[in-house]
This record gives sequence, C-alpha cells and structure tokens, in this order.
Amino acid sequence: MWAVDAVDDAHQRAGDAAGWVQNNWESWLAAGLRMLLIVVIALVLRSVVRRTISRLISRMNRSAEAVSATGPLGGLLVNAERRKQRTEALGSVLRSVASFLILGTAALTVLSVLNINLGPLLASAGVAGVAIGFGARNLVMDVLTGMFILLEDQYGVGDRIDAGPATGTVLEIGLRVTKMRGDEGEIWYVRNGEIRRVGNLSQGWATAAVDVRVGADEDLEKVRETLAAAGADMARSSPWDEQLWEPVEVLGLDEVTMETMVVRVAVKTMPGAAKPAERELRWRIKSALDAQGIRLVDNDTATATAGADGDVKLTKSAPA
Repeated sequence: MWAVDAVDDAHQRAGDAAGWVQNNWESWLAAGLRMLLIVVIALVLRSVVRRTISRLISRMNRSAEAVSATGPLGGLLVNAERRKQRTEALGSVLRSVASFLILGTAALTVLSVLNINLGPLLASAGVAGVAIGFGARNLVMDVLTGMFILLEDQYGVGDRIDAGPATGTVLEIGLRVTKMRGDEGEIWYVRNGEIRRVGNLSQGWATAAVDVRVGADEDLEKVRETLAAAGADMARSSPWDEQLWEPVEVLGLDEVTMETMVVRVAVKTMPGAAKPAERELRWRIKSALDAQGIRLVDNDTATATAGADGDVKLTKSAPA
C-alpha cells in the first residue's frame, strides 16, 4: 500500500513539473532568445566601433606621414612618430571605453531580462567604485593627467622637456608614466600625476645667443661688420642654411664698462639646434675677429702699464 502511494505521489509530482515546464517554456525560450540577441548585438556593435576607431587612427597616421613626406618643412610641422604615438594612445583609450560601455550595458540588460533587481547591485558597485577610486587616487590622477597631456598635445616623442622632476628627451608617453632620456643617458620614468608644469624646449623655435666681449677701444662699426659677416657666412653654409630660420642679427651693445664692451649676437633656429648653433657661431666669430685683429677680452681684464723704472707690470682691473 505504501509503495502504491509513493508511485502515485511521484507520478503527481512529475505531472506537475511537466505542466510547469509546459506553461513556462515559451517565456524561457523568449528570454533566452532575447539574451542571445542582446549578446550578439553587443559583440557586433563593439566590433564595429573598435574597427571604426582603428580606421580613424590609421587615416590620421597616414595623413601625418603624407605631410611629413612633402619635405623638410612638413617634417618640422608634423612629427609623424609623435602624431602616431599620440593617436595610438588615444585610440586605445577610446576602444577600451567603448568596450566597457557596450559590454557593461549588455550585461545589465541581460540581468534585467532575468528579472534580477539591479538597484542593490548598482548601489554595491557604486560603493566599491568609490572605495577603489579613493584607494587608487594616485593611479587615477596619473591616468587622467596622461589623457589631458595627449589631448592637449603638451609634448610628444622626440621633444626635449623640463618636467620638474626630470629633464630630458621624451621617449614614450603612456597614460600612467612618461619615459625620458636624460642628458647623461639615464632613463627617467616620471608619473604623469607628478608633473605640475612642463617646459617644452622643442616646440616652435629656439634662440641661439652669443655675447662677444671686446675691448672698449675697438672700432664699434668694424666689430659690427665683422660679426654680421661671420653670421651671414654661417647662414649660407650647410647644414645651417636649413637650421637657421632667420638671418644672424647683431642686436647691439648689451654691456659697456670702462675697458670692455659686450655685443650680443642672436639668431632663431629650429627646435633643438640652439646649442650647436651657438657653438658654431662662437667658432666663426672668433676666427673672423682674429682675422680682423680685434681683441677679445675677459670680464676681469689685465692691462699692461709701465712703471717708473721701465719694468712692465700687469694690473688687473676690477669688474664694473
């Protein structure tokens, strides 16, 4: 008797389960199809957006390479490597943000299809996000600063910059750190969040300036003509005919004392060529002055005076 009741009970439960499945299989199928459709749409949309961003980045890089290939001036105006790294970094950020938004929205939509209450989940995610953001605020600051550096084009690969903690030539710009090579060959890794101010020494143009100190008794017009001739000869020679952007200019007297005169000579050069131009300009000025018999003097000038006994004595004048 007990066995018969057990069989009947099992039969009843099986019938109830079959009826429940029969009553709900349509809703399950509809929900499954909806979730599948959501996932497919999200994946397709993600792929399309990422490809669009990649094509846009490739087109921007090709444009930069085309301008750079037009000639030396084009290469100065658009640095292809700098443009490429900047656009690649921005493209990576855009692709990551797009993937996060699309897949995150798809995940929330799937959970809503499963009739899961998203309120507590979103609240928990918000609290966790605040906690993570507070704990990793330095990392967040580095990433945000790196994004603004790239968006505002504050500096790029190949630029020589003074970033406060370090000075050198930029090798790589990341969202978290900037990699630079110092003057002595050392590699600096500077967190973007630590950069409070940036001095870009490679944008626009640079100035090469040389102070020429001659004796106060020299013919000033002769000195001017000699310096101008040395500068004009330098501007005509290679490679300075491409690196000097303006004629060498004799600015005039920068300092006058009883025994010396300081004449300043300056010229605008392409970025990064100021120091080599100054060295070359000093070389040519020294040779030109020697050829004209014009004497260069130090700040502390030694003058020879004859004593009463006929001996020659050296008297050092004090600087003004």
